[in-house]
Amino acid sequence: MSTKAFKTEKIDEIKSKIEKAQVAVITEYKGLTVEEITKLRREIQKNGGDYMVTKNTLTKIAIKGTDYEPLADKMVGPIALAFGFEDPVTPAKAITKFIKETKKGEILGAVLDGKLLSIEETKALADLPTKEELFAKMLGSINSPASGIVGCVNGVMAQLTRAMAAVRDQKAA
Repeated sequence: MSTKAFKTEKIDEIKSKIEKAQVAVITEYKGLTVEEITKLRREIQKNGGDYMVTKNTLTKIAIKGTDYEPLADKMVGPIALAFGFEDPVTPAKAITKFIKETKKGEILGAVLDGKLLSIEETKALADLPTKEELFAKMLGSINSPASGIVGCVNGVMAQLTRAMAAVRDQKAA
């Protein structure tokens, strides 16, 4: 495969991921081993995303004219991109957790809905609950009043049953 064909293939691969992504998080991977990068990639893929080490020049070509173009300013040194296809929170959450565990790597920023996020904003994004957690909280909130009503009705029925049992015991004695 010629060098030009390889580069074109890589640019197309980045473009295809960008078209599907809801968020792109840019990280510095200096100091990480191949095993650590693979572990991080598997964690992000498990949650509906992808993590790829990219060449800055090819990535800049791929993101030109897209919502992710603001990332070009952050592309200095060895970088990797994490994409979130299903949930914008999970890639940032996985990277933040990985950095805390290994003390290696660094978040440089992210783009969400065409807006460049600072490092602090990206870390705040990682602190948000995932879609699944939000759905669980929402269902719990919806279910809570119904559970309360059921508890009240059961309590009244239980009191009535105990009162009737007490009357029956009194009359039997």
